[in-house]
Amino acid sequence: MLKRIKLVLGLLGILILAGCAPKPVILDMQKLSVKAHRDLLNNIALNEPVVEEISLYEAMARALKYNLDAQIEIKDEEFRRRQNLVINSGMWPSLLATFGINSRDNLAASSSRSVITGTQSLEPSTSSERSYATADLTASWDLLDFGVAYAESQQGVTEESIARERRRKVVNRIIENVRTAYWRAVSAERTFSKLLALESLAQQALVQTRALEEGRKTPIKFALEYQRDLLKIQRNVQQLQRELVLAKHQLATLINLAPNTKFSLEIPSRTDIVPVLPGSTRQMIRYALYYRPELREVFYEQQIEEYKEDIALYESLPGFKLLFGANYNSNDFLSNRQWASLSTSVSWNLMSLFRYPLQRDALEAESEVILARRQAITMAIITQVYVARARFIRLSQELSTIRKSHNIQVKILALTEAGHKANQISQRELVMEKMNEILDEISYDTAYADLQNAYAGLYSSMGIANFDVEIGDEEDLEELTIKLRDRWTQHGLALPKLGG
Repeated sequence: MLKRIKLVLGLLGILILAGCAPKPVILDMQKLSVKAHRDLLNNIALNEPVVEEISLYEAMARALKYNLDAQIEIKDEEFRRRQNLVINSGMWPSLLATFGINSRDNLAASSSRSVITGTQSLEPSTSSERSYATADLTASWDLLDFGVAYAESQQGVTEESIARERRRKVVNRIIENVRTAYWRAVSAERTFSKLLALESLAQQALVQTRALEEGRKTPIKFALEYQRDLLKIQRNVQQLQRELVLAKHQLATLINLAPNTKFSLEIPSRTDIVPVLPGSTRQMIRYALYYRPELREVFYEQQIEEYKEDIALYESLPGFKLLFGANYNSNDFLSNRQWASLSTSVSWNLMSLFRYPLQRDALEAESEVILARRQAITMAIITQVYVARARFIRLSQELSTIRKSHNIQVKILALTEAGHKANQISQRELVMEKMNEILDEISYDTAYADLQNAYAGLYSSMGIANFDVEIGDEEDLEELTIKLRDRWTQHGLALPKLGG
């Protein structure tokens, strides 16, 4: 019978344990996906609506305030700050409050027996009530824990600084991408109608040449070569349309607008004035090594290694603990039911003496890795400055060449139109020259957009794409736009003060 009871109890135990076993969570993706989309739309709805044409600096301001990647870094920085507050609390003394009730069904009586004769030397007696309550408040402070918590707090502050530098890195990238997408989108809007007109003109010319080919009114080779040139132009036009139209969608994503939002851009008048280099190569490298967040992050990591070494050292030392308590006991048999207590203790984990050299060697090896990464990042930053300067200079030269080519093409088109009116120039030549003139104009706008992109790349390579403009939740969009315009106008002529 006893065996059966044990068997039943065993089976019940197995069933209970099986019921408590964790089960895989099945996500309701239909419901969650709808929620994710709704949350995104709610987030976008909080943004200031677009009521006018968006200028370059307003696009930059919107990106700084509303870009989702930037919001991630801002929230991560806030998380690090709050986490550091938790770490700081580790330096506080421990304060433990306890309250208990003790009760039994009979008295806790006892007697004594002689260890020599073995006879009872005292009749049963008690010094405790059957039910009594206890309470105490104990404060304890460990010097070793304080040292470890202090070093961890310094490490937490440094990690908060790293989060700030990572946010700067993301902001620099966003500003560069916004300037690139904006000028590409401006080029698309400025040339969109001309691209359509050019494609329409090429299509009409194709129809005409095919008619000439079928009617044998012109040599077949001449007609086919003409069609080949027209199709090549049409292919180039379609490629330009594809590249430029996407720029506006990219800009909408960067400034956190819904994909179906219709908005217009402020189209600056076409100008021959181009940006200039902000400084010499030596100056730009100096600024880059001072401001680039990637290099600052490595320096912070080196500081963290020092704090880790301090923590390892503290943990190898003996701990000194001080306790102070206020106590209460309701037992009426006690002469003093309230009392204060004070105690100290010293403890030392001797195994930590053997572990500390191993931890120290491991941290030194990690420091060597960080040093090697710092050298690689320094080289990468210097290279990026050189590449950014070379790209900007090359695109400036290309823009100058395209502008000169366009001026010549305008003159050629004027002569061709005059010759066509005098029946000295064929329709084919007129169509080709019109197409070349439109393509040159489009190429100029595209090259100007690429130059503006390269200009933003110069500041991004130095790590000052946003000039450390502070962004707050209450920052007005218009004020931020004006601030960015002033900073870029001011520092576009001269670099900011180093360290400012």
